[in-house]
Amino acid sequence: MILAANRTHNFSAGPAALPTEVLQQAQAELLDYKGSGMSVMEMSHRGKVFMDLAHEVEQDLRDLMSIPANYKVLFLQGGGKGEFSFIPLNLLRGKARADYVNTGLWSTGAIKEAAKYCEVATIASSEDKNFTYVPAENSWKPNRDAAFRHICTNETVHGVEYFSIPKIDDEVPLVADMSSHILSRPMDVSRFGCLYAGAQKNIGPSGLTLVIVRDDLLGHAHPLTPSVFDYTQQAKSDWMLNTPPTFAVYLAGLTFKWLMRQGGVAGIGVVNAHKAKLLYDAIDSSNGFYQNHVTPADRSQMNVVFFLGNETQNAAFLEGALASGLAGLKGHKAVGGMRASIYNAVSLTAVEALVAYMKAFAAKF
Repeated sequence: MILAANRTHNFSAGPAALPTEVLQQAQAELLDYKGSGMSVMEMSHRGKVFMDLAHEVEQDLRDLMSIPANYKVLFLQGGGKGEFSFIPLNLLRGKARADYVNTGLWSTGAIKEAAKYCEVATIASSEDKNFTYVPAENSWKPNRDAAFRHICTNETVHGVEYFSIPKIDDEVPLVADMSSHILSRPMDVSRFGCLYAGAQKNIGPSGLTLVIVRDDLLGHAHPLTPSVFDYTQQAKSDWMLNTPPTFAVYLAGLTFKWLMRQGGVAGIGVVNAHKAKLLYDAIDSSNGFYQNHVTPADRSQMNVVFFLGNETQNAAFLEGALASGLAGLKGHKAVGGMRASIYNAVSLTAVEALVAYMKAFAAKF
């Protein structure tokens, strides 16, 4: 069994770090899950062993997020980017328009995809300042005839996060892409009509997509919606309409158990806030050697984007970081610079090691 001491501090944006305990348990159960004589990835998704596992995984998520009974939980495929299409296909409900708030690269992608299916009204945008803030809600220009109102609550590339949920409009349900900060702190599911997340940041491996959708929004999918991406059909079949990504569901379940042992989303939220503060403090106290351009109140606790004052030192910074056991720090090609993704599974020790390296690098150069 590989020991935790052999592990690199992984700051990748996704696929991202998984808890070492989770990987060790999966390793121990790889050949024989609960005496079945086979791996979870080998067994029938219709068999009792996996069905019991699936029910437990869903219930654990419901408990962690306090998901109300009138919401369906679906474990699907297609990723967050797939949901950019599946959201309008399922939720337009015969209406012609949807509202979107643009706060970065992933919002922009969602808007572009939705425009294939309906008129998209961009009711607020932070593009004027290079996506470095969340537009104040009183600046939005919403439409009462919109089918839904879409936000990306954490922008992985630009490092911007919503810390308050926009007001509910009874006529226009709020839809959220929560891919990069779901389960990172308590969030009130009942404030949303639908939320979705790719798994590969705080839930498990890539290939699994989570959708949580309110019952009253089901039953209105566009006739051309592929059946496996029709929320109503998947809800009726307990997300077993087609073969789900069984091993990814299993790993998600192990991650949920691990999260419970950390004190749930409330417990991990305290740790995440502390990790983020350590890192932002190191940036802010560097006298401009490191820079973060996001409005402080909107700085993401999951994706810390920063730049070296002298960008000719970028390569040296990354090379030295990797030699120090710190991986995945190169920023997204759309913005450059550096990015430390400090998801749930990234330990406080890892962040402390990064901060120590940043201070040593700044002192050297």
